[in-house]
Order: sequence, then structure tokens, then C-alpha cells
Amino acid sequence: MSVEVETVRSVEVPTRIIHGAGAIAQLGELVGELGVTRPFLVTDKGVAAAGLAEIALGRLDGAVLFDDVYANPDIELVGRASAAYREEGCDGLVALGGGSSMDTAKAVGVEVVHGGMIVDYEYGKTPIAKRIPPLVAIPTTSGTGSEATLWAVITDHERKIKFNVGGTPLIGAHVALVDPELTLGLPPAITAATGMDALSHAIECYTCDYHQPFTDAVALLGIELVGRWLPVAYEDGGNLEARTHMAHAATLGGLAYGTESAGAAHAMSQSAGGVHECPHGALTARVLGPVCDYNASASPERYARIAQGLGVNLDGLSSLEAARAGVEEVYRLTDAVGIPSLQELGFSEDEIPMLAQIAYDDPQTIGNPREVDVSGYEEIYRNAFARGKH
Repeated sequence: MSVEVETVRSVEVPTRIIHGAGAIAQLGELVGELGVTRPFLVTDKGVAAAGLAEIALGRLDGAVLFDDVYANPDIELVGRASAAYREEGCDGLVALGGGSSMDTAKAVGVEVVHGGMIVDYEYGKTPIAKRIPPLVAIPTTSGTGSEATLWAVITDHERKIKFNVGGTPLIGAHVALVDPELTLGLPPAITAATGMDALSHAIECYTCDYHQPFTDAVALLGIELVGRWLPVAYEDGGNLEARTHMAHAATLGGLAYGTESAGAAHAMSQSAGGVHECPHGALTARVLGPVCDYNASASPERYARIAQGLGVNLDGLSSLEAARAGVEEVYRLTDAVGIPSLQELGFSEDEIPMLAQIAYDDPQTIGNPREVDVSGYEEIYRNAFARGKH
């Protein structure tokens, strides 16, 4: 009898997670416990205009506000923020916002302790050798899970790609402060895009070649929470119960990554996100169904379990039939929350060969549960364009 021997793996969670409505009230105390006396608050103009930066600043002493973050942060932005951090004599970071603000803060942390430019620390190049300065990450959307991931994603306009920095606990936030009340004003389109991003993290990390029991557990709960609560949060943005469950789903999706990567959906959205400026969550959501479609036959039991988590009735179905039913539920949910088509996001079918090639070149291709080459990516993209037509 053959026995499957598990590969030796590790799980590292360097981030203390504090969550619950009103948790933002603890910000000053937490920053003080980390020994920070001059925090650098990294956020964007939208978060500041919504009054959330003011709430955070009211809890901080001696803070410096940097609110120039924009979607899909790039090398130049990180360099400018690092220069401001040094000039102001800051000794710690507070990130307030979506994944862009949290990734920017992590990247600033890497630059200020190592020197050089963030592109030097692209995964596979110069390794990160030192812990970033104390960082408190406060998400204002429920999607990227960057408050709990060991990664930052930065745009390189010259190469027209996004690249990963991290894969080590040295870049993780010291504290994740998850307060669902901060997401109550989120517009439906952002709720949908970020919520589907959380689902994509959970699905890809549950099915990728790097999956392991400890990350499986958080991924499965993340899937269940998104399936149950995203439609509620989308329809009623003021529903605190739905917002709380979606906040948890996002953090669980971040934890599901561990030190590993995801799969083909993120290889596609990360590479394509460097071609046209568009919301990462919406782009990932639009390719998630087609990627699941492509992968389901390679891992039917896992995709069947995803279907169960999404609430699909599986009575009498084989594993493969259940997996296919789960894929259809992903498609249905994508459309139910109004995710734009690839055409609406600025892409054209003429670009498929180019998009397929850069997706294949992305390192996250390696973890996909079914081997995918350039022609495989072309097939997935054709499906994504076809399924997205209204």
C-alpha cells in the first residue's frame, strides 16, 4: 500500500490581528506599544476625503500624513513616500486604506531599512534581510487582505507589469487593525470588486499546488463568508453584520497565502494590470470563473468543496459535476455583483496573445493546479471575453 508523504512546510504569521467594530479606538495605544513616536500615515485622497484619515490622526501623536497614494502604486510613488518618511524623521508606519495604501507602506518599509529602490527587491532578486519598521495596517475595504499577507505588489510602468515584493514574514504588518465600521461607506462597485478579490485569494490558495491544512482552513471559511455575505454587503452597504463578515473574509484570504503565491487568475490580473489601468479586484474577478473552469477537472474534489462552501446543492452529483456547479456559481456571483466585462475594463480580444504571454511569464503561473502554457492562457482569456459579454 502506498502512503502519501506530506512535504515539510511552514506557516508563519507575524501579524497580530485585532478586529471588531470600533477597533480603531485602540490605534494610539497599539502604535505606542510598538515604540513608535513619529508615525508615517500612508493613505489616499479618497480615504482622507471620507474623513477616515482624520479619525486616525485623532488617535495618533506626532503623525505625518502622506495621502498621495493612488491605485496600483508604482516605483516612483514608493520612492517619493520613502523620501518623505526619512525627511520627517519617522520611526514607524500606519497604513490606512485598501491594498494600494498597505502595499505602499510595506514597500516604504523595505526601502527605508535596506536602501536602494523597491524594484531591487522584486521577488527573486535582492532578498529582504531586515524587518520593516513597525507597521499597523488598517484596511478600509474588504478585499486584498494585505493587512495579513507577506507581500506587496508594485507597478513597473517601464516593463508594463506588476511585481511582487516579499514572501517573508520580514515584510508583514506588525498589527492588523480590522474595523468593519471603516467600510460602511464603501460604494457598491468597490464592495463588489474587493469582495471578489477576497474570494479569488481563498479559491486560488485552496486549490494551488502549495495548499496545506492550515491555509486550507482559513481559505474555506473565507469562501463561505464571501458566498453568504458579499451579495448582502453589495445590496446594503450599511449592513454592519455583512461588513463584519466581509472584513473577516478579506483577512482570511490574506492569511491563506502564507509565504506562497496563488495561481493563474492572479498571474493574469497582476500582469494585465500593468497593461491597462483598472481596478485589480474587478480584473481578478472577471478572470476567476474562467480559471476555475480551466482547473476544475484537475482537482475536482477541491472544486467540489468550493461549491459546497458557496452554498451549491450538491445532492447526487459526482465530484466533477459538483466542481462544475461551483464554477457556474462563481460566474453567477460575478455577474450578480455587477463586475464589469474585460471590454469595459479597457481590454480588447486583439490583445489576447500578448496578455497570455505575460500571464505565462508571471511567477504565479507555477502554483496553478493544472499546468497552463501560453495556449492555455489564450483559451482562458477567450472564455473570459465571451462570458463577460452582456
